[in-house]
This record gives sequence, structure tokens and C-alpha cells, in this order.
Amino acid sequence: MAELHDLSALEQADAVRRRDVSPSELVEHYLRRIEAWNERLGAYVTVTAELALREARRCEELLRTRDPERLPPLLGVPIAIKDLTDVAGVRGTLGSAVFADRVPSEDAYVVQLLRAAGTIILGKTNTPEFGLPCYTEPDVAPPARSPWNPRYSAGGSSGGSAVAVAAGLAPWAQGNDGGGSVRIPAAVCGLVGLKVTRGRVSNGPGPGDVSGLAWHGPLTRTVRDAAAWLDAVATPMPGDPYGAPPLPPGETFVAATQRDPGRLRIARFATPVIVEEEIDPECRAVYEAASTLLADLGHEIVDIAGPGGPPLVAAFEKVWAVLAASSPLPRGAEQRVRPLTRWLRERGRRISGPEYAAAIATLMLGTREVARAWEPYDAVLTPTLAYPAAEVGALRDDADPAADFENQKRFTPFTSLANMTGQPAITLPVGLSSTGLPVGVMLTGRFGDEATLLALAAQVESTAPWNAGRQPACWS
Repeated sequence: MAELHDLSALEQADAVRRRDVSPSELVEHYLRRIEAWNERLGAYVTVTAELALREARRCEELLRTRDPERLPPLLGVPIAIKDLTDVAGVRGTLGSAVFADRVPSEDAYVVQLLRAAGTIILGKTNTPEFGLPCYTEPDVAPPARSPWNPRYSAGGSSGGSAVAVAAGLAPWAQGNDGGGSVRIPAAVCGLVGLKVTRGRVSNGPGPGDVSGLAWHGPLTRTVRDAAAWLDAVATPMPGDPYGAPPLPPGETFVAATQRDPGRLRIARFATPVIVEEEIDPECRAVYEAASTLLADLGHEIVDIAGPGGPPLVAAFEKVWAVLAASSPLPRGAEQRVRPLTRWLRERGRRISGPEYAAAIATLMLGTREVARAWEPYDAVLTPTLAYPAAEVGALRDDADPAADFENQKRFTPFTSLANMTGQPAITLPVGLSSTGLPVGVMLTGRFGDEATLLALAAQVESTAPWNAGRQPACWS
């Protein structure tokens, strides 16, 4: 072991239990790295050093006094939390200068569960305003930049979380994904990013996203860590409006990553879903290489046409605009939000109640159509993005928010489909571009079947281990 951050989150949990490293040593190690790199890369908006060190000492007390069999499974492992997700007593800006001084009084339910599992919060990570765009360039913080080349954006909206993990400023991080907001930055930064089944992880205690598009998810360096994160938080909160099929008794998502998935039938397509756009040749090459790898592993690969169409895309955009418009703002603050936010809110306010209901119905119809069409397949392979990365500022267009929105659609023409259908999807960092930027591919699974998806992803990882000698320069 060269450095503590070379260990995965689960390896750190094992090291803490064996007393090879203390929670305080882990926290201090990451705080030093945050101090060295955060200003240049824009990972964290708020660093909770005192809170983390206090929690580390509490974990050490548990190690001294509690029966090892009763210790939380992730005791002493640091984690980063996206700034859209509330941590009680810690500034939560929602990526907006309007809420620069906001301090919530209650943990999000996912944070409660992560704390109960023994994790230690290092801080709140950078996000764009209300998580709306797929780049992370808010007014409240510097841009989140790719550790692989800081000229490039880390993506969004979980951009700061991706930077924290990819740069070794946290072993893993929480994000949320309403149109690709976990998978986009994970692909840009060379990470595993999991979008969970609709209802798998609670959005409580607030109203959350009533449309069912957005869900909490992990950004990790390994598939097994993503599974462990899911095991820790896949517990419904009483009153949740959505639910996902539970695992059979005694089974875990981590255990799924350790089993052979068997011979699967995997469909594939590389035609963008939400725009008519040619994908970058390097993204296509990585997609073809992933197809070959899956075939070599013994899986049946079947070419299919991509689903969707103008009605489905139009419905998603209406729902997205209404979500933007539904975020409450203090009186007089409308002109203080970013141009894209203001444009989306204005667009959302023009959509009537019946129009919104019709858009939701269209998404539900699309869900059923995709489920029927994909029923013969265990997973579906696509590129994650249309091209490897965008330079900081390249997608953003403050003078023309409509053009900004179209730029984002051209960059991310695959990711939002799983948000519309509620299916689980995972991006895997299987390639590099000619300029050394990570390139991901995405696997989408059946509704409620993260277990098969994670088993397949772990098999790919074991065949093409992406962390072997492939880290950004800041890693060491």
C-alpha cells in the first residue's frame, strides 16, 4: 500500500476493523489532500473538518467498547455528500448563491443511513444550481474540473462528488441522478456511477422529486464499493411514494458482485435517444471494444434500435422544466438565479397542470413500451456520453439558455432514458481517449434488478481493471 487513498472504501472499512489504520488517520489524510487540491479542482463547497474529526473519535470509541460483531459495517470510512443533499447543521447551498448561507436542521434520510452505517462526512461537494445542468459551474463556488485535465469540466450535476473521488479527496461520494447527474461526471472522471431503480433509495424526508426522475446514487472507484453503498442505504422511509422490489432475504448487493452472472443476453445500440447527433468516434470505439469484451466473456450480444422519440423527449423536458419551477425561492430572488435556471423556471411556469399530467402519462407509457421491448434482454449496452468531455464553459451559454440546454442534450443523449423508465443503469470507465481522458460505457438493467447489473459490471471490472496504473497526475 503506497497511500491510504489507494484503498477502496471497503478496504478502508476492513483496515479500520483490523486496527491497521484509525478513522482519525483516514480523516486527517483526506483533509490534507483536500487542502492541497480542492482550490484547483473545485471538489468541495464546504469542508467539515471539525465534524469529521469529532466523528472519527466517536468511531474509535466504538472500536474500543463495542463487540466487533455489533459494529456498523462501514465504521470509520470517510465519505463526501453532494451539496443538494442536506446534512444537519452544515451549510447546504443547493449550488445557488441565493442559498449561500442556508443551514438545514435535519439530515436527509440517505445521510441518516450513511451515518448509521458508520461513515464520516468530510464535507459537501460542488453542484450546479439546483442540480439542473450537466456541468458544475455555479455562482457559489469555482467550477468542478476534471482531475485528468483541469481544462475540462468534471460534468454534472454531481461534478464535485466525482472530482473528490477521482482526485483521491474521498474514497467515495454520494450524488443524485435525475437525467444522468451521477453517470455523466462518473464517466468524465473515470469512475463507476450507479443510477438506482426508481424507489430503491428514499428521497425523504422532504417532498423530493415527485416525478420519479431523480434518485440518490454512489460515485466510486470500484463496482463492489457501489454495491456496498447501496446495501447501506436501500431502506425505504415510511411513507415513500415509490418502492423497488427488495432483495431476497439474506442476499446483499455486495454478494451479487462476487457471483458469476452466467451467460446473459445483452442488447446494444449507439444511436442517441434524445437528439439526432453523431457520437464521437472515440466513444464509439470504446463502445465497440466493450461489446467485444462482453462477447468474449460468453454473453450473447444483440443489436437493437434505440427507443424513444420526439413525444418522449418533449415530455421529459416539460417535467424537467416544472421541477425547476417548483423549487421555492425567497421573495425577490428570481433575478439572482443563473440564466439557465431562470429560463427553465419561466418555461415550467407556462406549462399547465393538465399538460404536466399528460407529460407524466407519456413517460409512464414510454416506460411500459421500453420494458416490453427490452424484456428479452438481461442488460442493454450504450455509450454513456456522446464525446469524452467538454472544456469548462463550453456547454454553458448565459446569453442564450435555450442553446445551453441544447448543448447539454448533445453531450448527454443516452443517460436520461433510465430516469424516464426508472431502470437501474451503471457507467463503467473502460476506456481512455487519445488525449488521456476517461471514456465510459453504460449498462442498463431490468427494473429492480441491480443485482444482475452489478454482477455483470463486476465481471467486466475483473477482466479490464480500470484502476491498474490509470490515475490522474494529482493522485500521487
